[in-house]
Amino acid sequence: MLFHVRMDVRVPHGVDPAWLDELKRTERERAQALQSQGKWRHLWRIAGQYSNISVFDVADAQELHDLVSTLPLFPFMDIQVTPLCRHPSSVREDDS
Repeated sequence: MLFHVRMDVRVPHGVDPAWLDELKRTERERAQALQSQGKWRHLWRIAGQYSNISVFDVADAQELHDLVSTLPLFPFMDIQVTPLCRHPSSVREDDS
């Protein structure tokens, strides 16, 4: 099942920059691992914001929740989820 996910990151002011750099490094590693597994299908940065738009390909909403909650920046994210289904007018065969 495909999900459109918007993640807005809101890190509190005053956090230790070295700690935040390490958190971002582990976040990147986790995101790349999920992409390599085919779970995190698409990842786009929203220009000018600390936000992204992503498409996840998972079994259900519970699996999506389980995956995004493993992201190191999860405690600082506002997340919006929209389930997707294939549009009958789509010319792509690999978008389901």
